[in-house]
Amino acid sequence: MKIDLKLGLPANVTVVSNEFIDQYMAAANGEYVKVFLYLLRHEREELDMSSIADALNHTEADVKRALTYWKRMGVLAEDDREEADRREEREPGARIPERKREEFAPDSQESEQKQEDFEPTRRILGREENRLPETGDTYERMRRLSGDEEFSALLYAVQQYLGKTFTQIECEKFAFFYDGLHMSGELLEYLAEYCAGGGHSSIRYIEKVAISWYQAGIRTREEAREYTARFSGDTAAVLKAFGITGRTAGTAEQDFIRRWFKEYGFDKSLVVEACSRTITATGSASFPYADKILKGWSEQQVRTLKDVEALDRKRQQRKAEKEQAAGADRRGGSGRETSGRKRAGANGFRNFEERTGDIDDFVWLKNRKRKEDEAGGAQ
Repeated sequence: MKIDLKLGLPANVTVVSNEFIDQYMAAANGEYVKVFLYLLRHEREELDMSSIADALNHTEADVKRALTYWKRMGVLAEDDREEADRREEREPGARIPERKREEFAPDSQESEQKQEDFEPTRRILGREENRLPETGDTYERMRRLSGDEEFSALLYAVQQYLGKTFTQIECEKFAFFYDGLHMSGELLEYLAEYCAGGGHSSIRYIEKVAISWYQAGIRTREEAREYTARFSGDTAAVLKAFGITGRTAGTAEQDFIRRWFKEYGFDKSLVVEACSRTITATGSASFPYADKILKGWSEQQVRTLKDVEALDRKRQQRKAEKEQAAGADRRGGSGRETSGRKRAGANGFRNFEERTGDIDDFVWLKNRKRKEDEAGGAQ
């Protein structure tokens, strides 16, 4: 079959070696080829992991694995100019600055030692959070697990749950969960069951959930069940507060909810209050607006509804002081006030009183009226 290829694109070109096409491309994962071509296109530019991942719609972990693969194949090499500092800095090739090589392909002994010496390293809202171990050598991991019957059975089971046949990258992801994060086969089966039950089969979504469980210290199926049940209850409370029925929370909405309960550490009463204030102020279920309210409360160390009421009182006190000061200015400068009114009245479109309060005052007043109406109805 004859194929006529006509490109209607500008003639800016990137030259790909025939040796790469003939000897390396066919055996490589397609995602790895994308990373290589991107590096080739930007050969003389300084790149970082984040920019490569964003450009290719990858995760940074995907880019790390690709770089590890091409280095192992001898396609990427370290810059000779950095030879003197290689042992100390160990930077990878492809002109990616300030990245230690062990981030991409740690020496196996160092990687194993780091995993053996692994300890929780950070505390967030009173809970210990686990640092993710290095990804390590994906090729070597897959080679070792190829004879692991439990892992083979796990891959079969999770593919049945998700209703799909895994690609190489998806197999590598589950290999990392199993061997790198040391999540049991039983826990990973529940991970697949949980994600599939929510209508999510994307490996990126599954990876995000797996990492969140790992960092939350979840190690058993029972702990995962309890964790997801609690989170489902939180989600239901938010949807009810927003008046959302007949559907589950979307991915972006779940991210907001997870942030409110896990990152900010709020309980249901505070989150529901923020949702109620959002509806009062905007008339809609705006997750970003509620997030602004809760972020502000978090920054001001709010932890109870009494703390919220104290903030409201302070705000109203400041407002009263401003109004009192403005009244004193008007009494002391009536001539300026009259002049100002004449200037405003000269424009036919400005025959109304302008608002002087901020959105927080508006929300507070509307919220107070709502509570007074509810109290009156109860009586």
